[in-house]
Amino acid sequence: MHRYSTRYFLSSFAVIIALLAVADVNAQKLPASTTIGTNPAGTVFYAVGAGLAKLISDTGQMQSVVQPYTGTSSLLPLLDSGELDFAIINAVESNLAYQGPNRLKIGGKNPLPHVPNARLIMRGSPLFIGLVTKKDGIKSIAEAKGKRLAGEYPANIAIWYHGYAALASAGLTWNDVKVVPVPAVNDGIDAIVQGRADAAIHAIGAAKVKEADASVGVRIVPLDCTAQGDARVRKAVPGYSTTSLKSGFSTGVIGDTCVLNFDIYFLGHKGLSNDVVLASLKAIWDNIEKLPPLHAQFKEWTRARAASADVTLAYHPAAIQFYKEKNLWNAKLDEVQKRLMAVNP
Repeated sequence: MHRYSTRYFLSSFAVIIALLAVADVNAQKLPASTTIGTNPAGTVFYAVGAGLAKLISDTGQMQSVVQPYTGTSSLLPLLDSGELDFAIINAVESNLAYQGPNRLKIGGKNPLPHVPNARLIMRGSPLFIGLVTKKDGIKSIAEAKGKRLAGEYPANIAIWYHGYAALASAGLTWNDVKVVPVPAVNDGIDAIVQGRADAAIHAIGAAKVKEADASVGVRIVPLDCTAQGDARVRKAVPGYSTTSLKSGFSTGVIGDTCVLNFDIYFLGHKGLSNDVVLASLKAIWDNIEKLPPLHAQFKEWTRARAASADVTLAYHPAAIQFYKEKNLWNAKLDEVQKRLMAVNP
């Protein structure tokens, strides 16, 4: 009897040890933390990154940390190398960087680093971009001709494209304005506040715009939302379009106002483990209703928008697996994925 009890105890103990070992292996699949690269604090992309990081961290499986950079040009090489796990990037910059300067130029330029390893995790909400001026400043985009516009943006090259598209809506280019060189997006708003520039590009609803409004009072300059104006924007920068926001939509939207819009992407890289991608997506998917209270940009960050054929770079294989399980993936997405993977296998 004693010998049987001993054998039974040792057998049960071995089973427990084996189960603990399996649990430990599973736990090791996820790192202690992941990092999301974004634009500087005060930008919409920083707020988006912070919101997603909160949902991922709140699941308790792993922490997610936001790491701000001067601009996309600074963080893209780190994402491509795997030093950054994730990043918040817009669709147009993603296209330029994924295709690379040898394949794609817009407005005759593409200074972004080539990032063949970038992969799409989730398509997010549309971002609204406006030309910010003082309340008594420029009244329409046509009036921008000859005015002082913050420009160049070497650290935030996307802002140069925003300005290029905004001016194009009225048939203008950067050559039609007096460019006030600034390094990054927030510096453009500072130039308005300091009186060095008449207007600068920024995201609608950004904390930096609200800060400027509290300081000097600002308004968003209406672009040209006619069919002709929209066509000029789409031709100038593929992926951009115009839309009209209702008066009071956000800070500086005084009267119905025409602005630019395009998609925000949640990116990863192809070396990112399937387990990290799946855990991150599940955390966001299961708690997506918690995002809108964190920032207005999340109002249209929906499950239905997550997988789309209208994207500019290939999806991560784990994201495809996830969206197939959610019945969002279809034959059309397979075709687009095949085409985009042929660019950077």
